[in-house]
Amino acid sequence: MNTDRYVVDSWAWIEYLDGTGAGAKVKSYIEKGTAYTSVVSIAEIVSKAARSGKDPNIALSAILSSSKVVDCDSNFAKDAGLLHADMKRSRSNFSLADAFALHTARSLHAKVLTGDPDFKDIADAILIKR
Repeated sequence: MNTDRYVVDSWAWIEYLDGTGAGAKVKSYIEKGTAYTSVVSIAEIVSKAARSGKDPNIALSAILSSSKVVDCDSNFAKDAGLLHADMKRSRSNFSLADAFALHTARSLHAKVLTGDPDFKDIADAILIKR
């Protein structure tokens, strides 16, 4: 049994949902392990779909059927906020959603699946190339 765990971030989900080559790579990771999605990433993906004229319900349905959603409480949010503050010191573009994805991965002993260059050289991330 494969015990690989992946937190699929917004970048990776968008590629997956758009059916790109990078999305096919994301799909292969999802199929070989256990996928998780931060609740904050869901908000980001739904917003992107709505702004792009796509049906956000289709995006949400795909995420819910392919991954386990990780919710958060106030302590989790506080820790993600502290991680965000720390990461912003050296990575000016590191977003709050990035911090939630990274904190989620670390709490699950998983890797963030992403193509976002803000995750370059982070040991807890797998960078998918386009």
